[in-house]
Amino acid sequence: MSTYVVVGLQFGDEGKGKITDVLSAKSDYVVRYQGGDNAGHTVYVGENKFVLHLLPSGVLQSRGKCFIANGVVVNPKSFLREIGQIEEKGLNTDHVFISRRAHVIMPYHILLDTYREEELVGENQIGTTKKGIGPCYEDKIARVGIRMIDLLNPEVLADKIRTNLKVKNSLFEKYFNKPTLSFDVIYNECLELGEKLKDRIVDTELELNQALHDGKNILFEGAQALMLDIDFGTYPYVTSSSPSTGGVCTGAGVPPTALQNLIGVAKAYCTRVGNGPFPTELHDDLGEQIRKIGHEFGATTGRPRRTGWLDLVALKHACMINGINHLVITKLDVLSGIENLKIATQYKTEDGKLIDYFTSSTTKLYKYEPVYKELPGWTEDITKARSYEDLPDNAQKYIEFIEDYLGISVYLVSVGPERSQNIIRKEIF
Repeated sequence: MSTYVVVGLQFGDEGKGKITDVLSAKSDYVVRYQGGDNAGHTVYVGENKFVLHLLPSGVLQSRGKCFIANGVVVNPKSFLREIGQIEEKGLNTDHVFISRRAHVIMPYHILLDTYREEELVGENQIGTTKKGIGPCYEDKIARVGIRMIDLLNPEVLADKIRTNLKVKNSLFEKYFNKPTLSFDVIYNECLELGEKLKDRIVDTELELNQALHDGKNILFEGAQALMLDIDFGTYPYVTSSSPSTGGVCTGAGVPPTALQNLIGVAKAYCTRVGNGPFPTELHDDLGEQIRKIGHEFGATTGRPRRTGWLDLVALKHACMINGINHLVITKLDVLSGIENLKIATQYKTEDGKLIDYFTSSTTKLYKYEPVYKELPGWTEDITKARSYEDLPDNAQKYIEFIEDYLGISVYLVSVGPERSQNIIRKEIF
């Protein structure tokens, strides 16, 4: 048995999709274990660009099955739309299945998400994608959620929709001053979706645990990243689930003892979408340069990403929580041509104290100043490098500085968006 977990270590958009795609070629199972279609994973295959929101990134070349596990919240319409887009390009999707226990994003979840965000102003906005993710997780925890298995049980489905609409319609009408939703429209639509998906709705946790017993290779794929984790991220500017390695256990129904290779993915710099603290953010021409060269625009929303220097204080926090034993650094090529590079190694607090640990206080984090280590850059084009020795000396020193600070080896360096643009320093698969 070999298991691999791919997680983001910053604010998302680190290139996890590409890494998952590469590793999936040798996997018997690829499993998404949290989040929803608010995620955006971009994978390049030759001339084709695939932007996946809900489907596991491994769907494009996995030799085995792809599971959307119980910890994911599923918009059935988004699922069918993505399946259709992939099949239009001649790829097979018969190997994609959804957990019976996964919760369904309903129309009222999307409206609640939208109306709430519209009520907030400026920095008070979370910056949600308005996909209904948070409200769906709320219903799950409140024990009133609708699960995929309910789409196949008309009586249970009807009871649950009626119960939910009593509360949701009251909110829409009396609090938001918006139109109410029709039971018949939602119910009939759900029955139709259930009919279309019935052959894909399975007990994923049973098959995964049998696969563990049989010694299969299983790749678990997270969405978002640790700094957006509901517990350990920059709360409240976070997602509504746990993108950590720990989230695999509850999100896919496998034991902690089964997790072996914990792979953390980080950019050579840092980006963030939406509001929330970002200590190393660049507000100058260099920040704009990195945005343009790195094509830093949200895969789901198209929003320009905020850009900044690499933050090793936050990265150390993310590696600690996740227990990372293999590190991936992506987009190193974007830094080519920058004369002097900076990496944050400490924060300076309001009272002048220097700290090298991440704070739980989002309010304080806004006021912390990053303390930088400056490293010389390089001018060479590194997009064609295929071995570590091909990298300029200063690029190697940049990677090694990260390793020394974190005490974790970088096993893969990505120098471009293509599958082939990777430098693998050691094989772990």
